[in-house]
Amino acid sequence: MRTLLLACLAAIWAAFAQAQDLSALARLDPAQSSLRMAGDEVAIDLALSQPVPWRVRVLDDPPRLVLDMREVDWSGLSAVPRQAGAVRSLRAGVFRPGWSRLVLELTGPYLVAQAEMDTGAARPVVRLRLAPAAAADFAAAAAQPEPPGWALPEAASLPAPAARDDSRLLVVLDPGHGGIDPGAERDGHSEAALMLGFARELKEVLLRDGSFQVVMTREEDVFVPLETRISIARAAGAQVFVSLHADAIAEGEAVGATLYTLAEEASDAAAQALAERHDRDDLLSGVDLSKQDDLVATVLMDMARTETRPRTDRLAAALEGAIKGAGLRMHRRPHQKAGFSVLKSPDIPSILVELGFLSSSRDLKRLTDPAWRASMAGALRDGLKAWAAEDASLSALRRP
Repeated sequence: MRTLLLACLAAIWAAFAQAQDLSALARLDPAQSSLRMAGDEVAIDLALSQPVPWRVRVLDDPPRLVLDMREVDWSGLSAVPRQAGAVRSLRAGVFRPGWSRLVLELTGPYLVAQAEMDTGAARPVVRLRLAPAAAADFAAAAAQPEPPGWALPEAASLPAPAARDDSRLLVVLDPGHGGIDPGAERDGHSEAALMLGFARELKEVLLRDGSFQVVMTREEDVFVPLETRISIARAAGAQVFVSLHADAIAEGEAVGATLYTLAEEASDAAAQALAERHDRDDLLSGVDLSKQDDLVATVLMDMARTETRPRTDRLAAALEGAIKGAGLRMHRRPHQKAGFSVLKSPDIPSILVELGFLSSSRDLKRLTDPAWRASMAGALRDGLKAWAAEDASLSALRRP
């Protein structure tokens, strides 16, 4: 039975590997990670591209450490330097949708003596220290039930479709992170809290303008799975999706606002991941894919994305022009492309706005300045209005 269970788990991990490669919140940096012995203790340092929620516990038979993290790409795990004789083997993969798991099989009973995420360096590092323990103490710790909240939180309920007003643009605002996922943190500020506050302010700016309807993926400090954010946008009937973030990756010049759209090379993987993992009635607006196989669904989504991609690029250009026009600082590469999960909707123009970097003291000062936030909200409003006008004009030209 044990062999069968391990085989089943291996098959599940293999099946999700490609989807995980696209949707990971963070990536392991093997060059800055290590497993080593520090005296009689095991020292584990895992450097990540960004902070993510994580939990650690021990299990018995055989003794092992289990580290669950929100969507980490472990593809570089085999390159991590290993000088820890107490670690017999290690493996990683997707544990359940939205969660990845690292398992370290130990040569004997070790308990967690220290566990922290250090966000003070250029890259956040999970630091674990395991100390030798008596067999009885280890068995007692391993027998403890899963802590409250260990399981993946329930998905947020989807909003009822808004009463559509064709004279107003329906915008879905997505404040990044939330709840158990604080995002980047610095000097007592969390990305989740800052983005929720800014999203509320931006919502008010858009509503006061009179040209917009607004739905938010979260209205308070709660956890919303990445795929659910897309579902919320579709359920609301979104015409544009704007995800708001403020990262803390300090590599080279990490200052100023950045706009991200879906990378072209990520499109095929995005379509396949959605076909495999998403509800079929939630893939394309107005198209019933519930009885279609993965290949047909992927082809139809690719066709939709072919039309949506130039609209999204024009959205990025309009926002960039408005932000620069307002005299607000942008990154030296203001428009970049990536495979972020929240950008995968094939028929909703979607953009991820990094308002700044918490790793930059200048950006942090701006992000906490009400006047700056008001200026940025106004710029995003102006960019959205300019894009909507252009999009409507081009749409009229395409009509037969």
